[in-house]
Amino acid sequence: MENDIKTVLAECGFGFKKQFGQNFITDKNLLSSIVAQSGAGAGDTVVEIGCGAGTLTRAIAERVKRVIAFDVDRTLQPVLARTLAGLDNAEVIFKDFLKVDLAEFEERTGEYRVIANLPYYITSPLIMKIVEEGKKCLSLTVMVQEEVAERLCARAGTPEYGAITAMIAPRADCKIIKRVPRAMFYPRPNVDSAVVHMSFKPNVALPAAYKKTVHAAFSSRRKTLENNLVSCFKLTRADAQRILTECGIDLKARGETLDCAEFIALAELL
Repeated sequence: MENDIKTVLAECGFGFKKQFGQNFITDKNLLSSIVAQSGAGAGDTVVEIGCGAGTLTRAIAERVKRVIAFDVDRTLQPVLARTLAGLDNAEVIFKDFLKVDLAEFEERTGEYRVIANLPYYITSPLIMKIVEEGKKCLSLTVMVQEEVAERLCARAGTPEYGAITAMIAPRADCKIIKRVPRAMFYPRPNVDSAVVHMSFKPNVALPAAYKKTVHAAFSSRRKTLENNLVSCFKLTRADAQRILTECGIDLKARGETLDCAEFIALAELL
């Protein structure tokens, strides 16, 4: 398939645009494996973000009921017309998914899964958009930079653990399902990648207090949790210490040592 895609791109006069982080997957076995491990089946609607040359789009469409693919680069139109030829269940929308009104989109679409080889420059904001706003997303299976994958799935107390990890934890179970070397992409990026699968928990929302608490805890990683709470919540030091003590949290603790349950307890008290 790699030579086919290179030929199609050349014949369509397509030029890679660095600002869009365009690195396409061409290996059919890898594409099929990603879709198979996503849990998507014949009755599913799948949303793909950053469909690129359409290689993953086609692999998804061959397995599910409907694919709604988004991309910001309209110059891919002639490429996709060829790579998706003959498929009647794939729709491409040339729009920035970050600007999509998710509530309105979900009202029209119903339940869906996300499968994507995410452009690296929008990875975190895109994942957080779905985590914070998505109510009908069943799962998210995304290719990201390997170090980002480690961060998304990190455990409390490890160097990789951060605000995004703590924000995802109440909403979804997150795991790395595949490591992908840089040689599998065209053009070849400078980093290795990994596929992360997030299975969303039904009827779980992120309360504003939880979000504020997590952001406060990681607002300055060099400071203790107590100091961050004092500055972000305008607490007296005595109140901050009392709240931490009530939650059974060490007064010298830092944000990255708290797991999801501790953040929930802390947010409720705050």
